[in-house]
Amino acid sequence: MKIDFRHRQSAHCESGVSSNLLFHHGVNISEALAFGIGAGLFFAYLPFIKINDLPLTTFRCEVGGILKRVCRKLGVGLHSRKFRNPDEGMDALDRLLESGIAVGCRTGAYWLPYFPSAYRFHFNMHNLIVYGKEGDDYLISDPVFPEPQVCSAKNLMKARFAKGALAPKGTMYYLTRIPGEIDLGRPIRKGIKKVCSRMLKTPLPIVGVRGIRFLAGRLEKWPERVGKPKATLYLGQLVRMQEELGTGGAGFRFMYAAFLQEAASILNDNRLNDLSREMTQVGDGWRKFAFIGARHCKGRATETDSFGAMAEILRDCAEKETAIYSELLAIVKNSD
Repeated sequence: MKIDFRHRQSAHCESGVSSNLLFHHGVNISEALAFGIGAGLFFAYLPFIKINDLPLTTFRCEVGGILKRVCRKLGVGLHSRKFRNPDEGMDALDRLLESGIAVGCRTGAYWLPYFPSAYRFHFNMHNLIVYGKEGDDYLISDPVFPEPQVCSAKNLMKARFAKGALAPKGTMYYLTRIPGEIDLGRPIRKGIKKVCSRMLKTPLPIVGVRGIRFLAGRLEKWPERVGKPKATLYLGQLVRMQEELGTGGAGFRFMYAAFLQEAASILNDNRLNDLSREMTQVGDGWRKFAFIGARHCKGRATETDSFGAMAEILRDCAEKETAIYSELLAIVKNSD
């Protein structure tokens, strides 16, 4: 069985799956719009949560939050299930495929054999779409790959029921209802307000722009507090979370800039174009930070590539983002 599903590559798995599922059901929405309406942009430094025994930094909202919010704001029906029993979870997937329904799944990327070996480590927040089954193989639209993929039932079961931090527990989801008409204006404004409120007003020092400044303070002290070798491991984990897992710091800023550009056209507000350009410049700052961090990890850092210099880049990004979110919040509040 094979559903007529159009695969489209994207920058990030959940926003890509959101956009592709909606497109499959006749809602022509870009990944950037799905990301913005779904309020995907976020930041938190969570040193008390470890992945591979290293502190977690997240650049995105909670797992599943983008899809849930974009569907709710657009009036689209979404059904999601988890399973305790792997066989029951695979049987439920097969029944939906037999009914002609494309199904989103959350998986552990380590168990997906088409991932390059360098990227196959335990990360349980990877989203993909299953659109068919031929024999014992499932047909996969994984949005971060240029072409559709094939995965055996054994490996897909392992991926859907991977163990460890943030285990997917067989999570699968699909769309159930599409409204006749969709007005993007109000969802766009609500998405902007959500992101700005979280980044500016969350009353925790490790979240939002305060969290970026908090991380900067910790990072510049890592070599002294934990030693250079471990500080380099911490930095490598941060860069990996930023640039390789879920698109991260620079990529998300570029995507949000694209969202603001589309929003400017839909809302007929050129101020959003100006802020789009400013957000792109912030993304350049995050990319510069990652570049210096990668040089450290490869043993190629120069004297000017100090941990203190990297901390200053983060503080500069936090300052610029504070100004952008403050102006965005004022724009959407005045348009309510």
